[in-house]
Amino acid sequence: MTPAGWGTDAALALVLGAAFGVGVWSLLALAPRWGAPSLARRIAPYVRDVTDPRGATPWGSSSDPAGILVGGASAVWGSARDRFGSALGGSETIARRLTQAGWTIDVPAFRGRQLAWALVGIALGGLLLVGLALAGTLTATGVLVPPVFAVGGFVLCDARLTHASRARVARIEDELPTVLEFLALCLAAGESLLDSLRRIGSVGAGELTLEMRTAVLAVSTGSSLSDSMGALAHRLQVPALTRAIDHLVAAIDRGAPLALVLQAQATDAREEAKRGLIERAGRKEIYMLIPLVFLILPLSVLFAVFPGVFMLRLGVG
Repeated sequence: MTPAGWGTDAALALVLGAAFGVGVWSLLALAPRWGAPSLARRIAPYVRDVTDPRGATPWGSSSDPAGILVGGASAVWGSARDRFGSALGGSETIARRLTQAGWTIDVPAFRGRQLAWALVGIALGGLLLVGLALAGTLTATGVLVPPVFAVGGFVLCDARLTHASRARVARIEDELPTVLEFLALCLAAGESLLDSLRRIGSVGAGELTLEMRTAVLAVSTGSSLSDSMGALAHRLQVPALTRAIDHLVAAIDRGAPLALVLQAQATDAREEAKRGLIERAGRKEIYMLIPLVFLILPLSVLFAVFPGVFMLRLGVG
C-alpha cells in the first residue's frame, strides 16, 4: 500500500474513532445516573461555610466521580501550565505588559491561555492534516502543519497582549496632558492635591483617571500619597507619566508650588505628544510610498508602455 493510502486509512480511522467517542460520551452524559448532580453538589451551596469555607471543592466530595474527574483534570492542567511557564520564563515582562494592558489575569493564567491557544493550533492543524489525507493530497511536509499552527497560536496570543498594552499606553500618554492641566487648575483654585485627584477620578472616564482612582483608594486605605503615586508609576512604567510623578513627588517633599510644577509638566507632555505626532506622521509618509511604488507607479508605466508595444507588434507606425 502506498504512503498516501496509509495516510487516508489513518485519517478515516481518526475521524471515525473521534465520532464514536463523542457519541458514547454524549449518551453517557445524558444518562440520569451520570448527568444528574450528586447530593453533595446539591447541598454544597447551603453548607459550604461549614464543610468547605474556602470554596475549594465546588464539584462535590471526593466520592463524586465527576468531582474526581474535574479535580484531576484541573490538577493536570495546572501542572502543565506551571511547567510551560517555567520553561518560557520572562514573568516580569509578562506581568508588566498585563498591567499596562489593564488585564486582571496574572502571569500563570496568561501562560495557561498561551498553552490553550497552542493546543487549539495543534488541533486545527490536525484537522487540516486529516482533511488533506482524506483528499489524497497529503505529502511528507504535511506533518509540519500542526507544529506550525501551535507556534502560530502561541505567537498570536502574545501579539494580542502586546497590542493591547501598547494601545493602552498610547491612550494614557494622550490623556496625560489633559489630566495634568486639570489637576493644576484644581490646585490653583485652592483644593488640596488629594482632593484634586479625587475630583479627577470622579469626573474622568479614561484609562489614566482609572489609575488615579486606584491611587486614591490606596491613600484611603492607609498608604501615603507619595508612595501610592510612586507605585502607580512603577506599575504602569510609562516614561512621560513616570517623569511627571517624580517631579510631583519631589515637589511634595520639598514644598514647591504644585500648580506651577504641574503646569510645566503639562506643557512638556504637550510638546512630547506633538513630537510623537510628527514622528508618526513621518512614518505614515514612508508607508504611503509602498502602494505608490509597488502599485500606482507600475500601473502608470504599464498604461504608458503597453499601447506602444502593441502598436509595434502590429507593425503600425
